[in-house]
Amino acid sequence: MSPGPAALAPWLQDQVQACLTQRGHALLLAGPSGLGQYDLALALAQAWLCEAPTEAGACGQCGSCHAVDVRTHADLCVLMPETLCLELAWPLDESAQKDIDDKKRKPSKLIRVDATRQAVSFTQFTRSRGSTKVVLVYPAERMNNESANTLLKTLEEPVGAVRLVLATEAADMLLPTIRSRCQTHTMVWPGEGPAVDWLLAQVNADPKQHATREQAQVWLQAAGGRPDDALDWARSGLDAQAWAALPQALSRGDWSLMSGWPAVRQLEVLQKLCHDLMAHASGGAPRFFRAAQLPPAPRWTALAQWSKELLAAARSVEHPFNPGLTQEAWAAHTREVLSRTPQRV
Repeated sequence: MSPGPAALAPWLQDQVQACLTQRGHALLLAGPSGLGQYDLALALAQAWLCEAPTEAGACGQCGSCHAVDVRTHADLCVLMPETLCLELAWPLDESAQKDIDDKKRKPSKLIRVDATRQAVSFTQFTRSRGSTKVVLVYPAERMNNESANTLLKTLEEPVGAVRLVLATEAADMLLPTIRSRCQTHTMVWPGEGPAVDWLLAQVNADPKQHATREQAQVWLQAAGGRPDDALDWARSGLDAQAWAALPQALSRGDWSLMSGWPAVRQLEVLQKLCHDLMAHASGGAPRFFRAAQLPPAPRWTALAQWSKELLAAARSVEHPFNPGLTQEAWAAHTREVLSRTPQRV
């Protein structure tokens, strides 16, 4: 993503208006990934800082809005993992940037305690413009205990006119003391129709691409109904027919349809297949695939054990010992699990 204004999805715009009516200095946006927590948090920060705000949010035209768009607003502190700051074009602290440029260390995937201390200091400085200062924390679950505890006092009793918006994709991982000091807004799931319309608009905005409604529906299904994740699938070039064929191919030990995918995505697909088989075996509706696309569900005990194994694999998937061997092992084990005696319903 690059800096600059972007139109919010309609379901996020509705939530901006709802959140702006809430009082209090700290707001927690909570929900699973792919629902737009970052976009909503940034829209709220921009609205709070705007020189001519409306009931719908920021005006998008004033100097303050422009400063947020180009990542230079002096009264906005964005607290993120360094990897995400680089991805979203937010500037790093000079010393952190120098260490990374000099290859003294890699960008952190967690919110560092040094950055959190700087955010606390930021809240104590005089405002540069306007009537408030804003701290945006995303994803809040990336704070370790030390970082979270550093932020606690500011969350409880901020100095002056300071507002904080924390956005999380795993609220259960936050310290209870963090959650208790915030007003919580639960992210809204959009309906299929609006989500597909938005997805088509995003993809077809690129003149080199043209997606059909059927393709967009498959991307949304692959993402479990989460629009941002569906857009990631679309940009990855996921083919609708390939997605439909995946469950049966994996049950035969055929890994070819996703052999070129990153290990993280391969594991994600296995977890989705396991989820849908467990749902189907218990009489529920699958979420990521259609029922007709699934192989016969193994015994429940086998699926439960497989689910635990996939969860354990997720803890080290970003650093596999040997990607090739890992892929072969996953393929063989998936075939072995799915060949067991089907569950009788």
